[in-house]
Amino acid sequence: MARGHSKGLGGKGANQAVAARRMGAAVQMMGTVGGDPVAARFYDCLSAEGVGTALLRQAHNESTGLAVIVVEASGENRILVSPGANRATITSGEAAEEIAKADVVLAQLEVPTEAVLQAFGAAQGVRILNAAPAGPLSAELLSAVDVLIVNESELAAIVGADAEAKSLPEVTAQAIRLTTSATIVVTRGAAGCAILTPGEAPISVKAPRVDPVDTTGAGDCFCGTVAAGLAMGQSLVEAVALGVRAASMSTTRAGAIASLPYLSELQPAVR
Repeated sequence: MARGHSKGLGGKGANQAVAARRMGAAVQMMGTVGGDPVAARFYDCLSAEGVGTALLRQAHNESTGLAVIVVEASGENRILVSPGANRATITSGEAAEEIAKADVVLAQLEVPTEAVLQAFGAAQGVRILNAAPAGPLSAELLSAVDVLIVNESELAAIVGADAEAKSLPEVTAQAIRLTTSATIVVTRGAAGCAILTPGEAPISVKAPRVDPVDTTGAGDCFCGTVAAGLAMGQSLVEAVALGVRAASMSTTRAGAIASLPYLSELQPAVR
């Protein structure tokens, strides 16, 4: 028996778009909503946040994507995703033109892989892939990525390893061989994250200690913040450090979009 339940707007694309916007970046979101009443709420929410919706399409014969999230007492979560209208997402010619103007293109895997490949093919800036939900990735997609952001279990899924049976360094070594030139950023929850660039020593970024309430959306907060940092001229290490702090703060609040912090909340420690 659950203690309670609530409904809120989310989805990896929307979460990451709002996270980036709250960090001060100019953001356009590409994706697809359904023909149901919740679609209008997404348009209103994104517009209110200052996220551009010109590339957000509507599939009237589909339902807007849905996630059922079970939050455990520890704050950790388990998520079941029904993509719905997201399956209809494509990278149109209009979208490709806008993507080509972007400093950073951030994609997730709640939309078809083909749409991501098309977007990265049009990109002139940094291409970031948050490879979630987890699963094996094609060599074609991996070769199109500049920065791959995954958690430890997602990294193991990509390389076909057992996350419990293999240590992070072993799994990472396999992943680097697969992704060739991509830098891999591995999020590790309370342990922070690791930045792994082929031919360079790993860099660890520690997370501040917090009392988590709900980890839903923390990974999305991290991804959106890293993308915003890079778009605004930070180095990858600086952007990751900001992302770790933002994501840590988000775990102290319930919900997905509702938990995302603003840059002003982190400002005292930002140089």
